[in-house]
Amino acid sequence: MRFRYCPRPLCAPILFLAASGLHAGEDYDLTRVTPVPANEQIPIADFFRPPILQQPALNPSGTHMAAIITAEKDRHLLLVYDLKTQKQEVVGVGGDTDILQARWLDDRRLVFQVTLQKLYGIGFFAANAGDLSSCYPLFQFYGTRLVSVPSDNRLRPLVWNSYDSLETRHDLGVASVNTDIQSTGKAVNWLSVQSATWQTLSAIRDALANNEKHVADRYPIPGPGTVTGYLADKDGHLEYAFVTAGRARSLYRLADGKWHKCPVDLEKTAVIDAGNQPGQLVAAGGPMDGKPRPLRFLDAATGELGEVLVPNTAYDFVGSVYRDPRSHEIIGALVFREGPHALWFTDAYRNLQKKLSGFFPGLFVQILGSNEAQSLFLVATYSDRQPPIFNWVDLEKRTVGLIKNSAPWIDAKRMQPEGIFKFTTRDGHPLDAYLTLPAGTSKKNPAPLIVLAHGGPWLRDNWGFDGAAQFLASRGYAVLQPNYRGSPGTGWMFPDGGDWDFLKMHYDVTDATKDVIATGLVDPQRVAIMGGSFGGYLALEGLVDNPELYRCAITIAGVFDWGQFFEDKKRDLEHFGDASFETMLIREGDPETHKEKFDAISPLRHMDRVRAPVFVSHGGYDSIADIGQSKRLVSELEKRNIPNDSFFVLEESHGMHHLANEVALYSRIEAFLAKHLMPAAPAH
Repeated sequence: MRFRYCPRPLCAPILFLAASGLHAGEDYDLTRVTPVPANEQIPIADFFRPPILQQPALNPSGTHMAAIITAEKDRHLLLVYDLKTQKQEVVGVGGDTDILQARWLDDRRLVFQVTLQKLYGIGFFAANAGDLSSCYPLFQFYGTRLVSVPSDNRLRPLVWNSYDSLETRHDLGVASVNTDIQSTGKAVNWLSVQSATWQTLSAIRDALANNEKHVADRYPIPGPGTVTGYLADKDGHLEYAFVTAGRARSLYRLADGKWHKCPVDLEKTAVIDAGNQPGQLVAAGGPMDGKPRPLRFLDAATGELGEVLVPNTAYDFVGSVYRDPRSHEIIGALVFREGPHALWFTDAYRNLQKKLSGFFPGLFVQILGSNEAQSLFLVATYSDRQPPIFNWVDLEKRTVGLIKNSAPWIDAKRMQPEGIFKFTTRDGHPLDAYLTLPAGTSKKNPAPLIVLAHGGPWLRDNWGFDGAAQFLASRGYAVLQPNYRGSPGTGWMFPDGGDWDFLKMHYDVTDATKDVIATGLVDPQRVAIMGGSFGGYLALEGLVDNPELYRCAITIAGVFDWGQFFEDKKRDLEHFGDASFETMLIREGDPETHKEKFDAISPLRHMDRVRAPVFVSHGGYDSIADIGQSKRLVSELEKRNIPNDSFFVLEESHGMHHLANEVALYSRIEAFLAKHLMPAAPAH
């Protein structure tokens, strides 16, 4: 099959208008959607601007495309485009709100989340293509998360109302939603709840009454314990629940209207998705015997492992499965190893992937989805130097065309390659990192190094365009991003459970840093460590444990006293389930009974060892890591006369989510690094 390229963007007019309507900031120009001239320094904002378009999705018949687009500095709106008539609709709720995670129910109706000030989820809404302006709320103040869209009743999606935030704050369970009721209710401003005037209380009561109008049915809540997640079967019917009780995590299966506990050890099994048959799962599971765990089928009723879908590699399976849009059978998987890999289980998709890869040389081609007839596809093409470019592929007409470059202001030729860097931990385990070197780096011209530790620790860095790494490289810094133990894909290496040993994670970062120094490509006298969230902890722990290694540190939304963190979180669990936190609590133990351990892993309790300057940033509404952690850190630094700088923003949460604040943050970071890292170290 030969493809013909059609250069005309599928929906250029509205996207150009959305981009050209952006308001310029004081220090950066967002009306520009082309790269700056090659002789100019790339502005900070270019590395962190939200994409023009993201999350494109076709409706089932392929007549319309929905996507999230950006307006103003960083507001996210919903776009629906009619592929035949080229009619385009855009909708937003108004004010400082964003539309996120739009999902087609059928050919006409969509559901989506709305957030306020990038801090609060204020509701779950519906809208109809052709009349987007009449979007209406389905749930507000109910902590709503979409679970699935049943294939036999698309207009009755299943959602999890994880808490009633205004009444009892208890878990309301999973509901089937009647989206046909087009209420006249309006979005209620969450912040107005604080004023508690009779007008706002009346609006809230109306919103809650409107919620219950949309509940077609509710499912029983499994237990005992706290529900941390739900999973539907391949056809969108509720089938599984994940529950934490005490220090144990359990899997339940819904059958005959009742929940049944399954003999599946979730400490040794990472459930990825539902399988192809009732009672079947796909999971990265198997003995924790020091070998990578493949992706395979698993019988939820017996716990027995079945057919292997993705065989053993150097990693546990990390990725997602791809389903046939009509049968919903698993036909492939997107696997993250050193880089992304598309593995297909059918010849048709293998051939399609091969042809598309040939059409976009030098880029990874990810199939995002298609219509049910599998004649029209949406694909994303990207690399370590190129942010995603979205394209359409018409198999019947054998044509390929551009939808939109998500970041046209990025010149891929000016970006730096992100290489794989292998290192060995002090206890002999092979791990990987990504290394980005600035232009001109050599052993004769070694670069200063920024060790950029990711958060989580259940996250990992993956190969692809990284705005922070490219920004730092553009300013002359080498950037090392280590995937320390605890990062997804590494669990098989640590059968003793050591993957949740925080100090061992810190040692891995140190070992990676020393290995890259040994290459001679970076200056050992000019090394800084930087990270956000759990990475912020690793940054400060680096200064505590290796004062001779790092010249300075940068922490963003970090945790520095784990005993205090866990005590704070335990109180939250009375009202809200938190799967990630409960996993940490199970692995780490209780600070009340493990005081010595928590003292050892908390750098805020060892500030007498810190000598180097520290930059501290945090958001005032951070519900994950309390801002008090960073304020205590600044207080200790001041008390000990350790040079420091700080950037606190009350209206932000876990990290900086408004573009203006992110640009301001990295402007301060750039100045901090120039002051403390760029000057050559004094001779010893």
